[in-house]
Order: sequence, then structure tokens, then C-alpha cells
Amino acid sequence: MSRKSYIFTSESVSEGHPDKVCDRISDAVLDAFLSEEPHARVAAETFATTNRVVIGGEVGLTDKAKLDEYMGRIESIARTCIKDIGYEQDKFHHATCEITNLLHSQSAHIAQGVDSREGKEEGAGDQGIMFGFATDETPELMPAPIHYAHAVLRRLAQARKDGTEPTLRPDAKSQLSVRYEDGKPVGVSSIVLSTQHADESQTSDDIRAIVEPYIREVLPEGWISEATEWWVNPTGVFVIGGPDGDAGLTGRKIIVDTYGGAAPHGGGAFSGKDPTKVDRSAAYAARYLAKNVVAAGMATKCTIQLSYAIGVSKPLSIYCDTFGTGEVDDAAIERAVARVMDLTPRGIREHLQLNKPIYARTAAYGHFGRAPDEDGGFSWERTDLAAALQSAV
Repeated sequence: MSRKSYIFTSESVSEGHPDKVCDRISDAVLDAFLSEEPHARVAAETFATTNRVVIGGEVGLTDKAKLDEYMGRIESIARTCIKDIGYEQDKFHHATCEITNLLHSQSAHIAQGVDSREGKEEGAGDQGIMFGFATDETPELMPAPIHYAHAVLRRLAQARKDGTEPTLRPDAKSQLSVRYEDGKPVGVSSIVLSTQHADESQTSDDIRAIVEPYIREVLPEGWISEATEWWVNPTGVFVIGGPDGDAGLTGRKIIVDTYGGAAPHGGGAFSGKDPTKVDRSAAYAARYLAKNVVAAGMATKCTIQLSYAIGVSKPLSIYCDTFGTGEVDDAAIERAVARVMDLTPRGIREHLQLNKPIYARTAAYGHFGRAPDEDGGFSWERTDLAAALQSAV
């Protein structure tokens, strides 16, 4: 029997965290190519350190003659991302940092396994396992610790960018330890918040006075009590931040990007990858299916696993676990999800409309638990498959 009373902790990082700066640039590069060619193949990686950003990886275009033309836009894209995040430090400034673009054409050997050919359906862009998860702990059907850890940083970023809190700077991390009783989240036992700030004279107490009202605003009423421990900028001064303080790299925050450790992760990062890469698209599909299972009332908690082989179109396996909360058998859900959605790479992209420039917005504050956008962003957060699932079991 699973435990009903416990404390579970998840962390988030802000858009100004060095790794997230890199995720943002990689996804903005992806969006730029998809804007020009919806079926572009992109695997972009970014590295950032003091006064320097390096972008590398592979790009495949139908019209290869246009590749050089598109490459000329990469530096401007990177600078725009850094400016929007808010970096204007002496040793990491959007206008003066050195940008190196090492992107090149996609390997023909990879392309041959992915491209559709006569008599052969388009295959997966790589082998791998992908997980999706949903739980009724929050209205967004996300685990509460990661959902509210994201919410804290998103609210602080808003206050920083609109000028309400001019001494806050872009780099920040949050961590919430959530207390569960009878399997439900009921409060926070500790709050950890480290945020970059403008002035070395600002103390930890000064920073707590700034951030505490916003934290109380976003957490559910009654979750903070006198017993809650606060750790705000516990090491003291945090003025040197971002890639000047610590190097960043695309794809190093995969648990932050997904479920905060409350569910399995297949291991593949998302950012910078076009939707032929099942690391990304199948993880979105698995979340979509798990969320619709819970939204349909078939379970209160659900994990979906999908597995693929490079060059093979259909998933090798589909696995469901509802942790004993299912109203129907897990095996029946496995059969149902295969009936209601085409889980080939092409089927996923078409069902969720993934060949659009919708990815830069996913690079911070989580790929899941976000509201679907009118232009198709976060389409995997819709619950429009619930009725079909109910009919299929």
C-alpha cells in the first residue's frame, strides 16, 4: 500500500538560470526554422558562459540553398532572447556578448531513418522511452510541488519585468517541500528561494521582504503556517548570476521541465529538438494521454510510457499505470489510447499540430501544466480526448 502522509520536494529554475537561457535560445532557433519551413529538421544545442554563447547542432531543410540565408539570423535570435530574459550585466549583456554559430546540415544517415519513402512510413527520429503523467492534485492535473515551484518564479519574473521590483535580476531558483495528508497536498513545510539581486548591500532579510508577498500570493490559502521554514538567499549575496556566475547548457533541467521528480522521465531533453524527435513529441503525446485519462475520470493518477526505435514508425510498447486509482483496468487503458490516437511520429505531430513555431515559450516554467494557446501552443494540455477514451474502454 502506498504511503498517504509524507513530504515531497520539487524545484524550479527561472528563465534567467544559465541552463534555461540556453534552452530558450535553442527553442527560439527551432521556432525560426519552423516559421520558414514547417517540416524543418532541427537539433540545436546552446552553451553559455561569461560573455559568450555557442550554438551548435544540425539543421535539415527541404531547400538546402536557403540554409546559409537562415543561418545569418541566428546571432540576432540569440541576442533577442538574452535581452528579453533581462541580461544587461557587464560580463553577460545581450548587446556585447560574443555569439558563435556552429550549426550545420543534418546527417544524411539520420535523415534516411526518419524521412518517409515510397512504401515506408516515416520513422521515429531516435530510439527511446518517453513518459507522461497526470494527477488530480491541481486543476492543471500536475503534481503540486513542481506546479507551485514554477508559479513562484513566474510571478517574480512578472514583477521584475513590469518594473514593480527593480532590484530583482533574472537568475533564480525555487524549491518547495509539500506536505501530504491522506494522499493530498495540504501545506508547505519549507520554502527555498534564491534570487539574483542588484545590490551587494541587500541582505537575505531584504530579499525575503521583497519576495514573500508574491510567494504567499501564488500558494494556496492556508499552505503557509508558522511552522513553515523559510530559506531565502540562504548563502547571502547573489549579485553575480546567470552565465557569468555558472555556465549553462541546453537540456540539463529535464526534471524541472516535466514533473519535478514525481513521475519517471525517459531521459531525453526537449529543447532545441523539432517534433520528429520523439524525445519531445512522444513525451508531449504521453502527457496528453495521461491527462485525458484523468480528465475522463478513469483514474486520479496516471503514468503512460511509450517506446520507439529509430526509423520505426509505430511505438514498440504502450504501458499504463494508474497506481490503483483506476476505474478501469490499466490494460484496457493501454488498448484504448492506441485506438483513439495515432502514435506514429507523423500521427502525433498532426494530432497535436506540432509543426509550428510554438516552442520558445516552453523553455521556462515547465512544458506541462500550462494553458493551451489559441495558436496551438501547449496543445498537449487539451482534454479534448477524454470522451473518446471513455468510449474506447
